[in-house]
Amino acid sequence: MMQVGNINIEKFKVPFVETDSTVAHSRSLNSKRHRRGTEAGEPTMLAGFSLSPGATPSRVIFPTKSSPLTSSSFHGIRIPIPTPTPSSLLRLRAQLPSSVVAAAAKRAEELKTKTTEDVNEEILRLKGELFMLRLQRSAREDFKPSEFGRMRKRIARLLTVKREREIEQGIGKRLSRKLNKERKRSIVVKPPASLKKLQEENAAKGAEKTS
Repeated sequence: MMQVGNINIEKFKVPFVETDSTVAHSRSLNSKRHRRGTEAGEPTMLAGFSLSPGATPSRVIFPTKSSPLTSSSFHGIRIPIPTPTPSSLLRLRAQLPSSVVAAAAKRAEELKTKTTEDVNEEILRLKGELFMLRLQRSAREDFKPSEFGRMRKRIARLLTVKREREIEQGIGKRLSRKLNKERKRSIVVKPPASLKKLQEENAAKGAEKTS
């Protein structure tokens, strides 16, 4: 019992009396909220609890957490990505014609039989031809784009043979670069064969026009 001075506060408290009108009013509010939630298509928490007639407004019954809307048995579709296996790669190699494999092996053996000077001369010649192909492409003349790939492959094979011989001789990369610089200083610039052929064709066309 609380007292403020000589006044008793408990006497001034109004007891809560639940009447039929309050119960009906709470039921109507609950039904309206439930109707709004179902019309919007979204589950509302107000539709899940109800006020019992004999209970005070502080007693609220909430729905359980296990709802069928929250659980789903669909977890997506897994699409397997095929990865190449060693056996499949071997089958692809086996499907290649034997003539192609034999020709590649023959070219590799021929490159190995060449001397170091011949390899350097061949690399220089092929680089000149590659430069001419680039000039033809920039001038938009008739040329085959596949020749670029073939020329690069041939140069790469020759450089591989050259590097293998340097490794056998115990020459490191640093010394190899130094030797290449010295060799480039002594190179005599020669026009590539394709340039000579192009000059001859142009001279022939000029002679035909004058005649």
